[in-house]
Amino acid sequence: MSDSIVIRDLRNLEDIRTVEDLQRKIWGMSDLDILPSTMILASIEVGGSLLGAFVDDHLAGFAYSFPGLENGRLTMHSDMLGVDPAFRNHDLGYKLKLAQRDRALKFGIDQITWTFDPLQSLNAYFNIAKLGAVSDKYKPNFYGETSSFLHRLGTDRLWVRWLIQSGRVKQRLNDKEKNQDVDALFGNTKPLVEVESDLSPKTSALAEISQHSLSIEIPRDINSIIKDNLDLALRWRDAVRWAFTTAFEAEYVVRDFVRNERESRQTGVYLLSANDES
Repeated sequence: MSDSIVIRDLRNLEDIRTVEDLQRKIWGMSDLDILPSTMILASIEVGGSLLGAFVDDHLAGFAYSFPGLENGRLTMHSDMLGVDPAFRNHDLGYKLKLAQRDRALKFGIDQITWTFDPLQSLNAYFNIAKLGAVSDKYKPNFYGETSSFLHRLGTDRLWVRWLIQSGRVKQRLNDKEKNQDVDALFGNTKPLVEVESDLSPKTSALAEISQHSLSIEIPRDINSIIKDNLDLALRWRDAVRWAFTTAFEAEYVVRDFVRNERESRQTGVYLLSANDES
């Protein structure tokens, strides 16, 4: 018998307290870094949204967002989305994102923003390839130092925009756009960062940028590198920080992310092109 999954708004204090516990469980945060129920409750009263994903009546995941302005444009910022590790095989993150999209459209908002670690290839594939978000902002050490065990490399983040009414996003959500081959997508791409045979980053100088689409390659599993060789992982942090900062200063936008295999190395590849709002 399949599990029963329900996505619903969380508004009572008991549910919101459970979200505090989930934050500790998912991210290993101390109380200092937990977003408290009092703050969540107040923001809900002025347009914020707290969605819960229930599996057989168990709160297994949540998504918290609030309205704001970005460059004068009304937006919904998705500040947290977390899923209990015991329920990672239920596609709850995707279901929560679709529910966030529905809530934003209900209020006449056509853009949702959030951040993620650009070295996490699973998140990159989910955000860029599957959902169709784009990015043109890199935030070095955005959240500063935290108590989470997940932040050993600091908190550098890509800031993404999900243009939820765009044709691009609708195509991705309808699974009409398959993207697996780098050459088929961008042809003549100039790599800013590549994964070497020893898993170290190889960076390339940026020249004649207007004549190229750009790519930034990352290891498929940065978490294993963090565990085995923290110094190498920190080199990766520096390499991708340089690459994204350089590309964004030249007004390039992350448009896609593909899984790739090159010389028996499994990698992920960000693909960037000239600024485009579609």
